[in-house]
Parts: sequence; C-alpha cells; structure tokens
Amino acid sequence: MVVLGGGSGGYACALRAAELGLSVVLVEKDKLGGTCLHRGCIPTKALLHAAEVADAAREGEKIGIRSSVAGIDMAGVNAYKDGIVGRLYKGLQGLVAARKIQLVAGAGTFVAPTAIEVGDDRYVGRHAVLATGSYARSLPDLEIGGRVITSDQALTLDEVPQRVVVLGGGVIGVEFASVWRSFGAEVTIVEALPHLVPAEDEFASKQLERAFRRRKIAFKTGVKFTGAKQTDSQVTVSLESGEEIEADLLLVAVGRGPNTTGHGYEQAGVAMERGFIRVDERLRTNLPGVYAVGDIVAGLQLAHRGFGQGIFVAEEIAGLNPPVIDEAGIPRVTYCEPEVASVGLTEQQARERHGEIQTLTYDLGGNGKSQILRTSGAIKLVKTGAAGTPGPVVGLHMVGARVGELIGEAQLIYNWDAQAEDVASLVHAHPTQNEALGEAHLALAGKPLHTHG
Repeated sequence: MVVLGGGSGGYACALRAAELGLSVVLVEKDKLGGTCLHRGCIPTKALLHAAEVADAAREGEKIGIRSSVAGIDMAGVNAYKDGIVGRLYKGLQGLVAARKIQLVAGAGTFVAPTAIEVGDDRYVGRHAVLATGSYARSLPDLEIGGRVITSDQALTLDEVPQRVVVLGGGVIGVEFASVWRSFGAEVTIVEALPHLVPAEDEFASKQLERAFRRRKIAFKTGVKFTGAKQTDSQVTVSLESGEEIEADLLLVAVGRGPNTTGHGYEQAGVAMERGFIRVDERLRTNLPGVYAVGDIVAGLQLAHRGFGQGIFVAEEIAGLNPPVIDEAGIPRVTYCEPEVASVGLTEQQARERHGEIQTLTYDLGGNGKSQILRTSGAIKLVKTGAAGTPGPVVGLHMVGARVGELIGEAQLIYNWDAQAEDVASLVHAHPTQNEALGEAHLALAGKPLHTHG
C-alpha cells in the first residue's frame, strides 16, 4: 500500500495496514501527524486548557480561593503547547518505525493507477490511499498577511491582542474567541449565518450565544463581511450593514478547504466534485485500487473522522469487510467555554428523516457536579416516534463545561440504537456530569427525578 499524506487519516491507515501484515510506504512532505497534531486539534486544545486555568485563577475568590491573574506569559503558554505537540510527535514517529513502515519525506504526486512519485522516485503499491488533508480557507479578495491571520498564525502569537475580530462563528472561530477572551482580549465574532456554530442543533447555538453574552464575547450574526483595511497599528473590518470594527487582529476562520490541488489527482483521472474527491460508501474512488480518506472527502472535517476512515480502508484492503461508517454517528465537540458536544441528528434532521419525533431538554442546574463546576447548560435528546411510544434516541446535544467528556456514552447510545428505557436503567456514578445523561433519559422514559415540569 502507498499512502499519500501522514495526517490523522494517512498515518492511521498506515499503522493499521502494517498491523494486518501489509507492507506500507507513507509519503509526507511536512511532519507526521499533519494539521491535527501540529496546527489544529492538539495545540488549540492546549491553549484552551491554559485559558481554563486563567479563568479558574481569575474566579478563585468566588469559591474562597485567593487567586488572581497577574498576566498571560505567551512564551510560557507556547512552550507548554509546543512541549505537548513535541512529545506526541516523537511517540508517533516511534510507532511508525516500530511497524516497519517506510516513511518517505517529500511532496508526493499521485500517478495512476496506484503509484506516488516523490522527486525522481516512484513508489507503486497494489493500492493507493489519498490523504492530503485540508488548508485554512480565506475569502475572495481577502489577503492573509500582517494583521489578517488564519488559525495557523494564531497558534504562534507571542502576545495577546487587545482587540480581535473573528470572521466566522464555526468551531475554529468560537474556540479562538474563547481563548482570547479568557486571556483578556476584547473579542467580536462576525458570522454570516443566523447563529454561532450553525452546523449544530439550534438549541446548542442559543445556549452558546447566551453563555458568550455572559462572558462579554460580542458577536454579530446574520451579517456579511465586506472588507478589511490594515495599517501598521490596526485592522478595520467593514460589514454589509455599514458598520466598521477596529481591532489589532482579524482572524479569518471561515472553514477549511480540501487540499487536492497540485497532487496530480485530476490529471490521473480521479473524479472530483467542488474540490473534494468523490468516493462511495466504502471510500473507493472511481479508479480501481485507489481510496481517499479525511478532509479531502466531503463531510465532517474532523481528525477522528479521518482516523476512523483510515482504519476502515486498511481493513477493507486487507479483506476484513468492516461495517460502513455512519457519518451521523461520529461525535462532534467544540472545545470553547462552555463546550458544545453532539452526536446523531439535529431536531430538524430527525423530523425530515423520521417524521414524528419527541425531544427532551435537561437543564444542568439539576446536576450536582455541574453546580460544583459552576457551569450552566443543558442536554437535549431527540428520539423517534411520539411521546410514550418506543423509538431509539437519534440525537444527543450538550452544552456546558467539560461536556465533551460525556460524548463517549452519547455516541454509544446513538450508534447502538438505544432507547430511553435502556439508558434509564443504567446506574450512573454520583456526583458526575455523566449523571445528567442518565437523568435526561429517565425523564425521556417518563420517570423524571431532578427535573421540574
């Protein structure tokens, strides 16, 4: 097998294939681990943890702890972040070496039928797996540089900006907005769609917006960006409404695009659509023996989706016939404060797919551990069928501090077609936030305890 790209999808595919006895060549032009490890998931979550520590110190007086924040040492924060990335990178290099995977450093070009060229060398496999990931997108006529940055540059700032405009209220935008607010910056998010995190259930969006208002994170939704002008000292952002916002930095967080240009895909005859590689449900391209995984395949742009797809393809090639991945069953977490976590269908999607449904919302005000953490939020469940009729839970949506840690049980509930009664009969540990999932299902099963109404 020849794998082009050593990010989450590519390296997972390579590791699993080697484990199954296949010989593997893995081509990577940068560093093993890709965007997730070096410029995405891991470094941003390190910043978010530093932000959580800052918030905890700032609010210590409220729980009897005499603590305060004297300032943010970005050199120290970056050293902490980079140390985590470095340790994980070293570990990943060791895993690849231990599995006897041939790692080729360099920019690869795909050549049909199943070959990758790197410089003057050609690597031919029985199968090829394309896994070249994604890049930070911008908007037409908006040039990145100076005081206009993407998440790549935001991860290496050596000081905290005083005023920031975040263009885009999706996952990346709200996470950086959360970090900078915790570090003391004034933040304004601009989102063209009607809500923050617009891909989530509207319930989650409204919960997050309420929390951001309390945190004094400004946001303007349903308004379009029209331009930005910068000087040596500031950037001025113009909106369709005629309003102008002055800031030290403009973070462009309008999503990520598939990294499919310049790798020879179209020239080799790979079928494309809107820049993405077209695949079937088993991740096969239109070319025999050629697969694609991760962000170059249309759908959720999540590291763990690519990771899962990489494992799937390795097992498919090895003849294990793995079950097709249900995209709705892949958990989604936004790690701002408060966190947003979900799996399955939104209420609207469930109505479109199943017709009659039932929803239930459980407020975290009734959960002891959430009160200890001083977080507010809620859990929303979506089940098929009318109230009082059997039907699986097809959507779980959570907002609150640390609710990302609850997504494991939530994804089991969705992926194993559990009904409310199945979960209600399980005894959840007390006091944990995990209890909130149990309480929500008790209420959905018709036997509410710590709920009103």
